[in-house]
Amino acid sequence: MSAKYPVIAVTGSSGAGTSTVKSAFEHMFRRLDIKNPAIIEGDSFHRFNRVEMKQAIADAENEGRRPPSHFGPEANLFDKIEELFKEYGEKGTGEKRYYLHNHEEAEPYGQEPGTFTAWEKIPEGTDLLFYEGLHGAVQHGAVDVSRFVDLLVGVVPIVNLEWIQKIHRDTSARGYSAEAVTDTILRRMHDYVHFIAPQFSKTHINFQRVPTVDTSNPFIARDIPTLDESFVVIRLADPKGVDFPYLLNMINGSFMSRRNTIVVPGGKMSFSMELILMPMLEDLLRNKKK
Repeated sequence: MSAKYPVIAVTGSSGAGTSTVKSAFEHMFRRLDIKNPAIIEGDSFHRFNRVEMKQAIADAENEGRRPPSHFGPEANLFDKIEELFKEYGEKGTGEKRYYLHNHEEAEPYGQEPGTFTAWEKIPEGTDLLFYEGLHGAVQHGAVDVSRFVDLLVGVVPIVNLEWIQKIHRDTSARGYSAEAVTDTILRRMHDYVHFIAPQFSKTHINFQRVPTVDTSNPFIARDIPTLDESFVVIRLADPKGVDFPYLLNMINGSFMSRRNTIVVPGGKMSFSMELILMPMLEDLLRNKKK
């Protein structure tokens, strides 16, 4: 980890809601006058483009092997994530690229959707590195990405809610059928257990949304439970120095469930993130200036 070149990672599985945390960080960056963060998208470290991934899945199924998934090592460049975090922490630079999800993203590059841009060097002089994706704390063999992260945030809705969010997002925004999304969830289960879930034991702080409505069968849910129909369980790995009485006073309706865990109403999720994460971010910047 580095004081001079901080690395922040937000990690969570597909449909978990990491974009909500990303928005909270963007707001905090503006308040702290952080104008030049190096933004890294986790999808850019997939091993295969969209066509290659479909072929890799088909080949594995034809050969009777477990097909690869975007959660596991066969379909990702875990070593490249570790290399980037390590190099940025040491020198403030590293290599990045973009995965082009749709025509809107692909058009400026003159490429097809589902492809990658060329690798490029992160320019010198960025304020910090901010990663948002699936594998901000992944470990596999000798690779342990979490070793090089200064602030590690997990976004972990209960799994039924995660599936509901993924099904609705992929069917409405990405044009997949509900059956195709369900097949993807099933194909990823082995890798979810071995490479996604273990990350949340390494995070500095986890935000877990728990709905207060029935989500017992996520595959027939007609809508996504709203924030106001949820609580958010916030677990801090090290509660030392956290002013919980202040947080309880500031966040109406919150309560402590354990000595390192505060529960807040879902509608206060973004507000709570900023209250808790802002001091951590300020500490990183203070150390950077020193």
